[in-house]
Amino acid sequence: MQSTTYIRRELEPAPAVPFTQDLLIDGQRVPALSGRYFETRNPATEQVIARVAEADAADVDRAVRSARAAFEGEWNQMRAADRGALLLKFAEAIRGAQDELIELESLDSGKPVSAIRRQDLPAVLDTLAYYAGFADKINGQVIPARNDALTYSVREPLGVVGAIVPWNFPLMIGMWKIAPALACGCTVVLKPAELTSLTALRLGELAIEAGIPAGVLNVVPGLGKTAGQAIVDHPDIDKVTFTGSPAVGRQILRGAAGNLKRVTLELGGKSANIVFPDADIDAAAKAAASGIFFNSGQVCSAGSRILVHEDVYDEFVARLVARARAVRVGDPSETATAMGPLVSEAQMQRVLDYIAIGRNEGARLVAGGARSGNVGYFVSPTVFAGVSNDMRIAQEEIFGPVAAVIAFQTEDEALRIANGTAYSLAAGVWSSDISRVHRFARRLKAGTVWVNTYGPTDVRLPWGGARDSGFGREHGDAAIENFTESKVVWINTGR
Repeated sequence: MQSTTYIRRELEPAPAVPFTQDLLIDGQRVPALSGRYFETRNPATEQVIARVAEADAADVDRAVRSARAAFEGEWNQMRAADRGALLLKFAEAIRGAQDELIELESLDSGKPVSAIRRQDLPAVLDTLAYYAGFADKINGQVIPARNDALTYSVREPLGVVGAIVPWNFPLMIGMWKIAPALACGCTVVLKPAELTSLTALRLGELAIEAGIPAGVLNVVPGLGKTAGQAIVDHPDIDKVTFTGSPAVGRQILRGAAGNLKRVTLELGGKSANIVFPDADIDAAAKAAASGIFFNSGQVCSAGSRILVHEDVYDEFVARLVARARAVRVGDPSETATAMGPLVSEAQMQRVLDYIAIGRNEGARLVAGGARSGNVGYFVSPTVFAGVSNDMRIAQEEIFGPVAAVIAFQTEDEALRIANGTAYSLAAGVWSSDISRVHRFARRLKAGTVWVNTYGPTDVRLPWGGARDSGFGREHGDAAIENFTESKVVWINTGR
Protein backbone atom coordinates (compact mmCIF):
# COMPACT_ATOMS: atom_id res chain seq x y z
CA MET A 1 0.00 0.00 0.00
CA GLN A 2 1.36 3.41 -0.97
CA SER A 3 0.70 6.34 1.34
CA THR A 4 0.37 9.80 -0.18
CA THR A 5 1.20 12.86 1.87
CA TYR A 6 0.16 16.21 0.47
CA ILE A 7 0.70 19.30 2.57
CA ARG A 8 1.15 22.86 1.34
CA ARG A 9 0.26 26.38 2.26
CA GLU A 10 -3.23 26.99 1.00
CA LEU A 11 -2.55 29.94 -1.31
CA GLU A 12 0.62 28.66 -2.95
CA PRO A 13 0.34 27.72 -6.63
CA ALA A 14 -1.27 24.36 -7.28
CA PRO A 15 0.96 21.57 -8.61
CA ALA A 16 1.11 21.26 -12.38
CA VAL A 17 -0.29 17.73 -12.14
CA PRO A 18 -2.80 17.10 -9.31
CA PHE A 19 -2.01 14.06 -7.23
CA THR A 20 -4.08 10.90 -7.68
CA GLN A 21 -6.00 9.12 -4.95
CA ASP A 22 -7.32 5.59 -5.48
CA LEU A 23 -9.93 3.63 -3.54
CA LEU A 24 -9.03 1.67 -0.41
CA ILE A 25 -10.44 -1.85 -0.60
CA ASP A 26 -9.25 -4.90 1.33
CA GLY A 27 -6.27 -2.98 2.67
CA GLN A 28 -4.99 -1.92 -0.77
CA ARG A 29 -5.17 1.23 -2.84
CA VAL A 30 -6.84 0.25 -6.12
CA PRO A 31 -8.27 2.25 -9.05
CA ALA A 32 -11.97 2.13 -9.80
CA LEU A 33 -12.86 -0.72 -12.14
CA SER A 34 -14.22 1.82 -14.61
CA GLY A 35 -10.95 3.75 -14.59
CA ARG A 36 -12.85 6.97 -13.93
CA TYR A 37 -11.62 9.79 -11.71
CA PHE A 38 -13.21 13.02 -10.55
CA GLU A 39 -11.49 16.25 -9.57
CA THR A 40 -11.56 17.89 -6.17
CA ARG A 41 -10.86 21.60 -5.74
CA ASN A 42 -9.46 23.83 -3.04
CA PRO A 43 -12.49 26.02 -2.14
CA ALA A 44 -10.21 28.93 -1.22
CA THR A 45 -8.41 29.09 -4.57
CA GLU A 46 -10.74 27.14 -6.91
CA GLN A 47 -7.70 25.16 -8.09
CA VAL A 48 -7.81 21.41 -8.70
CA ILE A 49 -5.80 19.65 -6.02
CA ALA A 50 -6.46 15.97 -6.66
CA ARG A 51 -7.91 13.35 -8.96
CA VAL A 52 -9.93 10.84 -6.94
CA ALA A 53 -11.02 7.41 -8.15
CA GLU A 54 -14.77 7.34 -8.75
CA ALA A 55 -16.30 4.21 -7.26
CA ASP A 56 -19.50 2.79 -8.68
CA ALA A 57 -21.63 -0.27 -7.92
CA ALA A 58 -18.94 -2.75 -8.99
CA ASP A 59 -16.39 -1.17 -6.66
CA VAL A 60 -18.87 -1.03 -3.78
CA ASP A 61 -19.52 -4.73 -4.32
CA ARG A 62 -15.78 -5.42 -4.07
CA ALA A 63 -15.65 -3.45 -0.84
CA VAL A 64 -18.69 -5.20 0.61
CA ARG A 65 -17.27 -8.63 -0.16
CA SER A 66 -14.02 -7.65 1.53
CA ALA A 67 -15.91 -6.30 4.55
CA ARG A 68 -18.04 -9.45 4.79
CA ALA A 69 -14.97 -11.70 4.69
CA ALA A 70 -13.30 -9.65 7.43
CA PHE A 71 -16.46 -9.68 9.52
CA GLU A 72 -16.84 -13.44 9.31
CA GLY A 73 -13.12 -13.98 9.80
CA GLU A 74 -10.44 -12.43 11.95
CA TRP A 75 -12.30 -9.31 13.13
CA ASN A 76 -15.33 -11.07 14.54
CA GLN A 77 -13.24 -13.83 16.11
CA MET A 78 -10.92 -11.38 17.84
CA ARG A 79 -11.28 -10.76 21.57
CA ALA A 80 -13.25 -7.60 22.20
CA ALA A 81 -10.42 -6.22 24.35
CA ASP A 82 -8.00 -6.73 21.45
CA ARG A 83 -10.31 -4.81 19.14
CA GLY A 84 -10.33 -1.99 21.67
CA ALA A 85 -6.53 -2.04 21.83
CA LEU A 86 -6.34 -1.74 18.05
CA LEU A 87 -8.66 1.26 18.14
CA LEU A 88 -6.29 2.91 20.61
CA LYS A 89 -3.39 2.18 18.23
CA PHE A 90 -5.50 3.73 15.46
CA ALA A 91 -5.87 6.84 17.61
CA GLU A 92 -2.10 6.96 18.13
CA ALA A 93 -1.52 6.68 14.38
CA ILE A 94 -3.90 9.59 13.82
CA ARG A 95 -2.16 11.62 16.51
CA GLY A 96 1.16 11.02 14.78
CA ALA A 97 -0.28 12.22 11.47
CA GLN A 98 -2.38 15.04 12.89
CA ASP A 99 -0.54 17.90 11.20
CA GLU A 100 -0.92 16.21 7.83
CA LEU A 101 -4.61 15.49 8.44
CA ILE A 102 -5.32 19.06 9.54
CA GLU A 103 -3.62 20.54 6.48
CA LEU A 104 -5.32 18.05 4.16
CA GLU A 105 -8.76 18.66 5.67
CA SER A 106 -8.34 22.41 5.33
CA LEU A 107 -7.08 22.14 1.77
CA ASP A 108 -9.96 19.90 0.72
CA SER A 109 -12.87 21.53 2.56
CA GLY A 110 -11.81 25.13 3.16
CA LYS A 111 -12.10 24.78 6.93
CA PRO A 112 -9.70 27.01 8.88
CA VAL A 113 -6.76 25.05 10.28
CA SER A 114 -7.32 26.66 13.68
CA ALA A 115 -10.86 25.25 13.87
CA ILE A 116 -9.75 21.77 12.82
CA ARG A 117 -6.96 21.79 15.39
CA ARG A 118 -9.26 23.09 18.11
CA GLN A 119 -12.35 20.95 17.47
CA ASP A 120 -12.32 18.39 14.68
CA LEU A 121 -9.07 16.56 15.37
CA PRO A 122 -9.53 16.41 19.18
CA ALA A 123 -13.07 15.09 18.63
CA VAL A 124 -11.73 12.36 16.34
CA LEU A 125 -9.25 11.21 18.98
CA ASP A 126 -11.79 11.47 21.81
CA THR A 127 -14.33 9.43 19.86
CA LEU A 128 -11.83 6.66 19.16
CA ALA A 129 -10.66 6.51 22.77
CA TYR A 130 -14.23 6.49 24.08
CA TYR A 131 -15.38 3.59 21.91
CA ALA A 132 -12.12 1.69 22.34
CA GLY A 133 -13.05 1.54 26.01
CA PHE A 134 -16.54 0.34 25.12
CA ALA A 135 -15.36 -2.63 23.03
CA ASP A 136 -15.19 -5.15 25.91
CA LYS A 137 -18.14 -3.69 27.82
CA ILE A 138 -20.98 -4.51 25.44
CA ASN A 139 -22.95 -6.64 27.84
CA GLY A 140 -26.12 -8.67 27.83
CA GLN A 141 -28.05 -9.69 30.89
CA VAL A 142 -29.44 -12.75 32.64
CA ILE A 143 -33.25 -12.61 32.69
CA PRO A 144 -34.93 -15.04 35.15
CA ALA A 145 -37.91 -15.86 32.94
CA ARG A 146 -38.64 -19.35 34.34
CA ASN A 147 -37.40 -21.64 37.07
CA ASP A 148 -36.68 -24.49 34.64
CA ALA A 149 -34.45 -22.49 32.30
CA LEU A 150 -31.41 -20.29 32.21
CA THR A 151 -32.34 -17.37 29.95
CA TYR A 152 -30.01 -14.56 29.02
CA SER A 153 -29.36 -12.03 26.26
CA VAL A 154 -26.21 -11.04 24.42
CA ARG A 155 -25.51 -8.17 22.02
CA GLU A 156 -23.85 -9.16 18.74
CA PRO A 157 -22.48 -7.02 15.91
CA LEU A 158 -24.87 -6.34 13.06
CA GLY A 159 -22.36 -7.11 10.32
CA VAL A 160 -21.35 -4.90 7.41
CA VAL A 161 -22.08 -1.19 7.83
CA GLY A 162 -22.41 1.28 4.99
CA ALA A 163 -21.42 4.72 6.29
CA ILE A 164 -22.17 7.77 4.13
CA VAL A 165 -20.45 10.91 5.39
CA PRO A 166 -21.11 14.59 4.50
CA TRP A 167 -18.64 17.24 3.41
CA ASN A 168 -18.98 19.71 6.28
CA PHE A 169 -17.08 17.69 8.94
CA PRO A 170 -15.38 14.87 7.00
CA LEU A 171 -12.93 13.75 9.68
CA MET A 172 -15.14 14.19 12.72
CA ILE A 173 -18.42 12.77 11.41
CA GLY A 174 -16.54 9.98 9.67
CA MET A 175 -15.12 8.90 13.00
CA TRP A 176 -18.51 9.24 14.68
CA LYS A 177 -19.53 6.31 12.47
CA ILE A 178 -16.30 4.34 12.19
CA ALA A 179 -15.36 4.11 15.88
CA PRO A 180 -18.57 2.67 17.38
CA ALA A 181 -19.08 0.32 14.44
CA LEU A 182 -15.60 -1.16 14.80
CA ALA A 183 -15.84 -1.29 18.59
CA CYS A 184 -18.98 -3.39 18.25
CA GLY A 185 -17.23 -5.81 15.89
CA CYS A 186 -18.79 -4.60 12.64
CA THR A 187 -16.87 -3.85 9.46
CA VAL A 188 -17.35 -0.68 7.43
CA VAL A 189 -17.68 0.47 3.85
CA LEU A 190 -17.21 4.23 4.08
CA LYS A 191 -18.31 6.59 1.33
CA PRO A 192 -17.02 10.12 1.94
CA ALA A 193 -18.60 13.05 0.13
CA GLU A 194 -17.08 13.48 -3.30
CA LEU A 195 -16.16 17.07 -2.41
CA THR A 196 -14.05 15.99 0.59
CA SER A 197 -12.63 12.49 0.16
CA LEU A 198 -8.97 13.00 0.95
CA THR A 199 -8.85 12.65 4.74
CA ALA A 200 -11.15 9.63 4.68
CA LEU A 201 -8.71 7.81 2.43
CA ARG A 202 -5.82 8.75 4.70
CA LEU A 203 -7.77 7.49 7.73
CA GLY A 204 -8.18 4.17 5.95
CA GLU A 205 -4.42 3.95 5.45
CA LEU A 206 -3.74 4.83 9.09
CA ALA A 207 -6.13 2.08 10.22
CA ILE A 208 -4.08 -0.46 8.27
CA GLU A 209 -0.84 0.97 9.65
CA ALA A 210 -2.27 0.59 13.18
CA GLY A 211 -2.84 -3.14 12.61
CA ILE A 212 -6.58 -3.18 11.90
CA PRO A 213 -7.06 -6.13 9.52
CA ALA A 214 -7.62 -5.58 5.81
CA GLY A 215 -11.29 -5.33 4.87
CA VAL A 216 -12.42 -3.99 8.24
CA LEU A 217 -12.45 -0.40 6.93
CA ASN A 218 -12.88 0.18 3.21
CA VAL A 219 -13.12 3.66 1.67
CA VAL A 220 -14.96 4.16 -1.63
CA PRO A 221 -15.21 7.78 -2.78
CA GLY A 222 -17.76 8.40 -5.47
CA LEU A 223 -20.95 10.17 -6.39
CA GLY A 224 -24.06 9.80 -4.29
CA LYS A 225 -26.20 8.65 -7.20
CA THR A 226 -23.81 5.77 -7.98
CA ALA A 227 -21.57 4.78 -5.05
CA GLY A 228 -23.98 6.01 -2.40
CA GLN A 229 -26.97 4.36 -4.01
CA ALA A 230 -25.01 1.13 -4.45
CA ILE A 231 -24.38 1.05 -0.68
CA VAL A 232 -28.08 1.56 0.00
CA ASP A 233 -29.12 -1.09 -2.51
CA HIS A 234 -26.50 -3.74 -1.72
CA PRO A 235 -28.18 -6.85 -0.24
CA ASP A 236 -25.16 -7.76 1.88
CA ILE A 237 -24.98 -4.48 3.79
CA ASP A 238 -26.76 -4.83 7.11
CA LYS A 239 -26.84 -1.21 8.26
CA VAL A 240 -26.69 2.24 6.67
CA THR A 241 -25.72 5.24 8.74
CA PHE A 242 -26.07 8.55 6.93
CA THR A 243 -25.53 12.22 7.69
CA GLY A 244 -26.77 14.69 5.10
CA SER A 245 -29.83 16.31 3.62
CA PRO A 246 -33.46 15.31 4.30
CA ALA A 247 -34.06 14.72 0.58
CA VAL A 248 -31.26 12.15 0.37
CA GLY A 249 -32.29 10.70 3.74
CA ARG A 250 -35.75 9.93 2.37
CA GLN A 251 -34.20 8.31 -0.69
CA ILE A 252 -31.99 6.15 1.53
CA LEU A 253 -34.94 5.09 3.63
CA ARG A 254 -36.85 3.98 0.54
CA GLY A 255 -33.87 2.07 -0.83
CA ALA A 256 -33.07 0.37 2.47
CA ALA A 257 -36.51 -1.21 2.49
CA GLY A 258 -35.27 -3.66 -0.15
CA ASN A 259 -33.62 -5.94 2.40
CA LEU A 260 -34.94 -4.16 5.51
CA LYS A 261 -31.58 -2.67 6.42
CA ARG A 262 -31.21 -0.91 9.73
CA VAL A 263 -30.95 2.84 9.11
CA THR A 264 -29.79 5.81 11.18
CA LEU A 265 -30.35 9.26 9.68
CA GLU A 266 -28.89 12.52 10.96
CA LEU A 267 -30.30 15.14 8.63
CA GLY A 268 -30.86 18.88 8.51
CA GLY A 269 -31.71 21.60 10.95
CA LYS A 270 -33.15 25.09 11.25
CA SER A 271 -32.34 25.52 14.89
CA ALA A 272 -33.78 28.29 17.04
CA ASN A 273 -31.56 30.26 19.42
CA ILE A 274 -33.94 32.08 21.79
CA VAL A 275 -32.86 35.16 23.74
CA PHE A 276 -35.06 36.41 26.60
CA PRO A 277 -34.73 39.96 27.97
CA ASP A 278 -33.14 38.80 31.23
CA ALA A 279 -30.25 37.11 29.39
CA ASP A 280 -26.66 38.28 29.27
CA ILE A 281 -27.09 40.00 25.91
CA ASP A 282 -23.41 40.33 25.08
CA ALA A 283 -22.74 36.65 25.84
CA ALA A 284 -25.81 35.66 23.82
CA ALA A 285 -24.73 37.75 20.83
CA LYS A 286 -21.21 36.30 20.97
CA ALA A 287 -22.51 32.73 21.07
CA ALA A 288 -25.12 33.45 18.38
CA ALA A 289 -22.40 34.73 16.06
CA SER A 290 -20.36 31.60 16.65
CA GLY A 291 -23.49 29.47 16.27
CA ILE A 292 -24.15 30.68 12.74
CA PHE A 293 -20.74 31.73 11.38
CA PHE A 294 -18.70 28.76 12.63
CA ASN A 295 -17.63 26.59 9.69
CA SER A 296 -19.17 29.24 7.41
CA GLY A 297 -22.62 28.20 8.66
CA GLN A 298 -22.20 24.72 7.17
CA VAL A 299 -23.41 23.01 10.34
CA CYS A 300 -26.58 20.96 10.70
CA SER A 301 -27.24 22.43 14.15
CA ALA A 302 -26.34 26.03 13.20
CA GLY A 303 -28.36 28.60 15.12
CA SER A 304 -29.75 30.06 11.93
CA ARG A 305 -32.97 31.38 13.48
CA ILE A 306 -32.25 33.79 16.32
CA LEU A 307 -35.40 34.65 18.30
CA VAL A 308 -35.01 37.80 20.39
CA HIS A 309 -37.46 39.45 22.76
CA GLU A 310 -38.62 42.81 21.44
CA ASP A 311 -37.35 44.64 24.56
CA VAL A 312 -33.73 43.81 23.68
CA TYR A 313 -34.10 43.24 19.95
CA ASP A 314 -32.39 46.39 18.67
CA GLU A 315 -29.53 46.07 21.15
CA PHE A 316 -29.01 42.43 20.25
CA VAL A 317 -29.07 43.07 16.50
CA ALA A 318 -26.51 45.86 16.88
CA ARG A 319 -24.19 43.57 18.85
CA LEU A 320 -24.61 40.71 16.37
CA VAL A 321 -23.92 43.01 13.41
CA ALA A 322 -20.75 44.27 15.09
CA ARG A 323 -19.57 40.70 15.60
CA ALA A 324 -20.45 39.73 12.01
CA ARG A 325 -18.39 42.60 10.66
CA ALA A 326 -15.47 41.66 12.90
CA VAL A 327 -15.24 38.04 11.69
CA ARG A 328 -11.93 37.49 9.91
CA VAL A 329 -12.71 35.82 6.59
CA GLY A 330 -9.84 34.58 4.49
CA ASP A 331 -7.03 32.10 3.94
CA PRO A 332 -7.91 28.92 5.88
CA SER A 333 -4.24 28.12 6.40
CA GLU A 334 -3.73 31.27 8.48
CA THR A 335 -4.27 30.60 12.17
CA ALA A 336 -5.99 33.98 12.66
CA THR A 337 -8.69 33.16 10.09
CA ALA A 338 -12.08 32.61 11.72
CA MET A 339 -14.16 31.81 8.64
CA GLY A 340 -13.10 30.19 5.39
CA PRO A 341 -14.95 29.65 2.13
CA LEU A 342 -18.01 27.59 1.45
CA VAL A 343 -17.18 24.12 0.20
CA SER A 344 -18.02 24.59 -3.49
CA GLU A 345 -19.18 27.04 -6.11
CA ALA A 346 -22.62 25.40 -6.09
CA GLN A 347 -22.93 25.86 -2.33
CA MET A 348 -21.80 29.48 -2.59
CA GLN A 349 -24.41 30.16 -5.25
CA ARG A 350 -27.09 28.47 -3.15
CA VAL A 351 -26.29 30.77 -0.23
CA LEU A 352 -26.24 33.88 -2.44
CA ASP A 353 -29.60 32.85 -3.91
CA TYR A 354 -31.08 32.59 -0.42
CA ILE A 355 -29.72 36.04 0.44
CA ALA A 356 -31.55 37.39 -2.60
CA ILE A 357 -34.69 35.54 -1.52
CA GLY A 358 -34.47 37.14 1.93
CA ARG A 359 -34.22 40.61 0.45
CA ASN A 360 -37.12 39.94 -1.90
CA GLU A 361 -39.23 38.66 0.99
CA GLY A 362 -38.79 41.99 2.76
CA ALA A 363 -36.24 41.08 5.41
CA ARG A 364 -33.80 43.87 6.27
CA LEU A 365 -30.18 43.12 5.36
CA VAL A 366 -28.03 44.66 8.11
CA ALA A 367 -24.67 42.93 7.56
CA GLY A 368 -22.90 41.11 4.74
CA GLY A 369 -25.04 39.81 1.94
CA ALA A 370 -22.46 39.37 -0.82
CA ARG A 371 -19.59 37.30 -2.10
CA SER A 372 -16.28 38.21 -0.49
CA GLY A 373 -13.53 38.64 -3.09
CA ASN A 374 -13.34 37.29 -6.61
CA VAL A 375 -11.38 34.09 -6.01
CA GLY A 376 -12.60 31.30 -3.76
CA TYR A 377 -16.10 30.52 -2.57
CA PHE A 378 -16.27 33.12 0.20
CA VAL A 379 -19.50 34.77 1.41
CA SER A 380 -19.50 37.54 3.99
CA PRO A 381 -21.11 36.86 7.39
CA THR A 382 -24.71 37.92 6.80
CA VAL A 383 -27.44 39.11 9.17
CA PHE A 384 -31.10 39.72 8.34
CA ALA A 385 -33.31 41.64 10.77
CA GLY A 386 -37.06 42.09 10.57
CA VAL A 387 -37.54 38.44 9.67
CA SER A 388 -40.88 36.68 10.12
CA ASN A 389 -41.02 32.94 10.68
CA ASP A 390 -43.00 32.28 7.49
CA MET A 391 -40.20 33.58 5.27
CA ARG A 392 -38.18 31.03 3.35
CA ILE A 393 -34.95 32.18 5.00
CA ALA A 394 -36.56 31.25 8.33
CA GLN A 395 -37.93 27.89 7.20
CA GLU A 396 -35.43 26.40 4.77
CA GLU A 397 -31.93 25.22 5.61
CA ILE A 398 -29.48 27.58 3.89
CA PHE A 399 -26.29 25.91 5.17
CA GLY A 400 -24.30 29.10 5.03
CA PRO A 401 -23.34 32.11 7.18
CA VAL A 402 -26.80 33.69 7.14
CA ALA A 403 -28.58 34.62 10.38
CA ALA A 404 -32.31 35.39 10.48
CA VAL A 405 -33.23 37.45 13.56
CA ILE A 406 -36.91 37.22 14.57
CA ALA A 407 -38.63 39.31 17.25
CA PHE A 408 -41.09 37.90 19.77
CA GLN A 409 -43.20 39.31 22.61
CA THR A 410 -44.21 36.43 24.87
CA GLU A 411 -42.85 33.07 25.93
CA ASP A 412 -45.70 31.26 24.21
CA GLU A 413 -45.00 33.12 20.97
CA ALA A 414 -41.31 32.26 21.20
CA LEU A 415 -42.17 28.58 21.70
CA ARG A 416 -44.57 28.61 18.76
CA ILE A 417 -41.92 30.16 16.49
CA ALA A 418 -39.15 27.87 17.75
CA ASN A 419 -41.20 24.75 17.10
CA GLY A 420 -42.61 26.11 13.86
CA THR A 421 -40.38 24.34 11.34
CA ALA A 422 -40.06 20.85 9.90
CA TYR A 423 -36.79 20.36 11.82
CA SER A 424 -36.07 19.45 15.43
CA LEU A 425 -32.34 18.92 15.83
CA ALA A 426 -31.22 21.55 18.34
CA ALA A 427 -32.13 24.78 20.10
CA GLY A 428 -30.64 27.32 22.48
CA VAL A 429 -32.24 29.21 25.38
CA TRP A 430 -30.79 32.34 26.99
CA SER A 431 -32.28 33.43 30.32
CA SER A 432 -31.34 33.93 33.95
CA ASP A 433 -34.75 32.60 35.09
CA ILE A 434 -34.15 28.96 35.99
CA SER A 435 -37.86 28.15 36.10
CA ARG A 436 -38.34 29.54 32.61
CA VAL A 437 -35.32 27.60 31.36
CA HIS A 438 -36.68 24.27 32.63
CA ARG A 439 -40.19 25.01 31.41
CA PHE A 440 -39.07 26.14 27.99
CA ALA A 441 -36.53 23.36 27.45
CA ARG A 442 -39.17 20.75 28.25
CA ARG A 443 -41.53 22.12 25.58
CA LEU A 444 -38.98 22.62 22.81
CA LYS A 445 -38.99 20.07 20.00
CA ALA A 446 -35.26 19.45 19.77
CA GLY A 447 -32.83 16.60 20.28
CA THR A 448 -30.43 18.92 22.13
CA VAL A 449 -31.23 22.09 24.06
CA TRP A 450 -28.35 24.36 25.08
CA VAL A 451 -28.91 26.77 27.94
CA ASN A 452 -26.86 29.98 28.11
CA THR A 453 -24.46 28.53 25.55
CA TYR A 454 -24.73 27.32 21.97
CA GLY A 455 -23.17 24.51 20.01
CA PRO A 456 -20.95 22.26 22.17
CA THR A 457 -21.20 18.51 21.63
CA ASP A 458 -19.63 15.50 23.30
CA VAL A 459 -19.41 11.91 22.14
CA ARG A 460 -20.78 10.76 25.51
CA LEU A 461 -24.14 12.47 24.90
CA PRO A 462 -26.78 11.20 22.45
CA TRP A 463 -27.04 13.30 19.28
CA GLY A 464 -29.89 13.45 16.79
CA GLY A 465 -33.35 14.80 16.09
CA ALA A 466 -36.74 13.95 14.64
CA ARG A 467 -38.95 14.92 11.72
CA ASP A 468 -36.80 16.34 8.90
CA SER A 469 -33.80 16.17 11.22
CA GLY A 470 -33.86 12.38 10.92
CA PHE A 471 -34.23 9.63 13.48
CA GLY A 472 -32.07 7.54 15.75
CA ARG A 473 -29.22 8.79 17.89
CA GLU A 474 -25.46 8.78 17.51
CA HIS A 475 -22.90 8.97 20.34
CA GLY A 476 -22.89 7.46 23.81
CA ASP A 477 -24.32 4.03 24.39
CA ALA A 478 -27.01 4.81 21.81
CA ALA A 479 -24.40 4.19 19.11
CA ILE A 480 -23.72 0.73 20.54
CA GLU A 481 -27.36 -0.14 19.94
CA ASN A 482 -27.03 1.18 16.37
CA PHE A 483 -24.41 -1.41 15.48
CA THR A 484 -25.53 -4.46 17.51
CA GLU A 485 -28.59 -6.63 17.84
CA SER A 486 -29.86 -8.57 20.79
CA LYS A 487 -29.96 -12.36 20.89
CA VAL A 488 -31.73 -14.40 23.57
CA VAL A 489 -30.33 -17.75 24.67
CA TRP A 490 -32.73 -20.21 26.39
CA ILE A 491 -31.17 -23.21 28.12
CA ASN A 492 -33.50 -25.83 29.51
CA THR A 493 -32.39 -26.85 33.02
CA GLY A 494 -35.25 -29.22 33.78
CA ARG A 495 -37.44 -29.05 36.87
